Amino acid sequence: MALELSLEPSACLHLYPHLYCIAELVVDNSRSTDGEVEGLTDDFTDLEFLSLVNVGLNSLAKLPSLPKLRKLELSDNNLSGSLDTLAEKCPNLTYLNLSGNKIKDLSTVEALQNLKNLQSLDLFNCEITSLEDYRESVFELLPQITYLDGFDQEDNEAPDSEAEDEDEDGEDGAGQPGDYDEDDDEEEDEDGSEGGEVGLSFQEEEEEEDYAEEEEEEDQVQGQKRKRDEDDEGEEDEDDEDD
Repeated sequence: MALELSLEPSACLHLYPHLYCIAELVVDNSRSTDGEVEGLTDDFTDLEFLSLVNVGLNSLAKLPSLPKLRKLELSDNNLSGSLDTLAEKCPNLTYLNLSGNKIKDLSTVEALQNLKNLQSLDLFNCEITSLEDYRESVFELLPQITYLDGFDQEDNEAPDSEAEDEDEDGEDGAGQPGDYDEDDDEEEDEDGSEGGEVGLSFQEEEEEEDYAEEEEEEDQVQGQKRKRDEDDEGEEDEDDEDD
């Protein structure tokens, strides 16, 4: 996790001197004075990632020596040269973002040839990108880089490190709740079949009860009919006697 300082590095380091041991430092939108960010010194010997976005840099001459630095964010500054100092101060850089600066010529980029470990370079939104055969020229000038402005020479996009981490987490999470399991399906089928049998037997019982009620009602009706017939016969016999 990167440490993002809301104060100038010098103020934070005065309060927390142990911060010299951090590996990642973000001081975006701070102010630089004559190409120097106050408090950013050679003492950051363990620094591997440094972000200096929009700090008003117009030169890298006063950049401290950071031998372990691998990733450097310098976008949205006023840099137009002095890139040759990077090979001396940050010889192990693998990623360099110079987008949004005032870099116009290939000769300026040529100074990065001594960064032997450089793999990814970003010059997006710099005037140099409007040059004819810009991409082909930069790849030829810097054969050590694989990605320019996020794409390789065959226009394949650079992999996203965060996405890779998520994929690895997904693989590690195999077998977690929600994963497909044939045993679960078999149990569900068994439960479902039992539930079906119970439902069927319940339906049969209801049908038998309904049938019994219908028979009882028919018996009552027939009984009432027989009673009425007997009453009618009795009345007829009385009438014959009277005659």
